[in-house]
Amino acid sequence: MKPTTSHDSTAAPGPGDPSSAQASAEHAQWELDRFLPYRLSVLSNRVSQTIASAYARRFGLGVTEWRVIAVLGRYPGLSANGVAARTAMDKVAVSRTVARLLERGLLQRDTHDDDRRRSVLELSPDGYGIYDEVVPVALDYERRLLEPLDADERAQLDRLLVKLSTGLAGLAESRD
Repeated sequence: MKPTTSHDSTAAPGPGDPSSAQASAEHAQWELDRFLPYRLSVLSNRVSQTIASAYARRFGLGVTEWRVIAVLGRYPGLSANGVAARTAMDKVAVSRTVARLLERGLLQRDTHDDDRRRSVLELSPDGYGIYDEVVPVALDYERRLLEPLDADERAQLDRLLVKLSTGLAGLAESRD
């Protein structure tokens, strides 16, 4: 068996690791907590849930509702598919969210000027009211989240995120 280190993503859990009881020599082993996609997903979920609690109590919005409102506040006139593409959310989840927001009167649906068969979405006046209240809260949350990083580290984080996005685009192209 290959020796493992704490940084080896194929390392089996140790005897003190609670997951070792579930691990088996018959299956591939790895340190999931060191796997970048998993770490990014967990971090993203924790960040989203933390900020979501601020607007959930006040406006009765969940993460998906806020994402749709945020995107349409910034990019009015998108179709539901356009919202799904911008948020990387599942089209069905976006469709359900749009239906809930339309029912609450926070969105308006209209037909596209050039293509009457295509509907476009934008925030209603009430939707913009929520957007205008939540954006400063979200920006303050981002500021506090990034506070432990100095200016150089923030710039480096931004560059790294751009590089990861570029790398992801390359992976998507090679998959097709």
